[in-house]
Amino acid sequence: MADINTPSRRRAWRRTDDHTPGVAKLQLVTEDLPPLTPTSVLIKVHAAALNYRDANIANGRIIGNDAAGEVIALGQHVTRVKAGDRVAPITDTQFLNDRSPGRSWLAANEDGVLADYIVYDQEVLGRLPDYLPWENACLLPNAGCTAWSALKGVGIGKSVLIQGTGGVSSWALKLSRAAGLKVILTSSSDDKLERMKKRFGHPEIQTINYAKFPNWDEEVLKMTDGVGVDLTIDNGGASSVVRSMKSTRRGGIVSQVGYLGNHKEPPQLQELIPTIIDRRIVYRGINAGSVFDLDDLSAALESTRMSLDDIIDTVYPFEQAEEAMQSLWEGKVVGKLVLSSIHR
Repeated sequence: MADINTPSRRRAWRRTDDHTPGVAKLQLVTEDLPPLTPTSVLIKVHAAALNYRDANIANGRIIGNDAAGEVIALGQHVTRVKAGDRVAPITDTQFLNDRSPGRSWLAANEDGVLADYIVYDQEVLGRLPDYLPWENACLLPNAGCTAWSALKGVGIGKSVLIQGTGGVSSWALKLSRAAGLKVILTSSSDDKLERMKKRFGHPEIQTINYAKFPNWDEEVLKMTDGVGVDLTIDNGGASSVVRSMKSTRRGGIVSQVGYLGNHKEPPQLQELIPTIIDRRIVYRGINAGSVFDLDDLSAALESTRMSLDDIIDTVYPFEQAEEAMQSLWEGKVVGKLVLSSIHR
């Protein structure tokens, strides 16, 4: 329960409704905290990380899907967590299990996590590893869970095609190499591809610059003796999914984690990808992960004691969220941007 020392106000970064092209406009506000219900938890946020979707939404909500914090106050009926636990809310707070019918995305359908204090119901909270520094722990809930979910079902020695060099792609690369998977990585930038290979210390990773090779699926087939990879993680959507399927072996898996590409294809194809992701339909739509997925990822990391420093591009102070967002918007980032020093 809350006591007299429990904060009642918070600082939070809200996305404005400014739709100016190329501008990611934020506003730092001080506001009342949501009330603590019998089953909700007050969390002191120590670090948060940005995702591209934060720069792409202009709706006035608090931004952010990735955060790490500690429980400092409990509703009277809370039983799943206790004071001092390290926790984070999942990205889709209605994705409680594989039979959950609804959807509510942080920062889109409800307020996100880029604040010094947040309040969420206990049922949407997953546990975070105790050994990780806060700047590492905040990488798990959205980007980490998305990559974890996208890689399910692929065994040691198999092959995976990973598109891009952002947060999910960096996570997927790290988890793939830890699991003994062969990796093909694509980007439109040779510099970013080299930075990824150097950062993760895996010179044997095969790479394709799709700006130089528009028919990049043919390059994938050349690299795999005409067979294709066992699994493709696609984040382009309508603009890339057909080539992703052609890059994947017969009977393989395409995990659709996003739809960041252009949408100039027929209207029915534009609707296909968001529907697959929202409904989590196989071939297979990835909607980050459930509480169980976050807990499983945390358990795997606890057992390996893996460092996540190489996933981080830059750490900004909390007060520089707008600068960090602009850098993300301009496509300068390899990996994740983290906001720390939230409590001074």
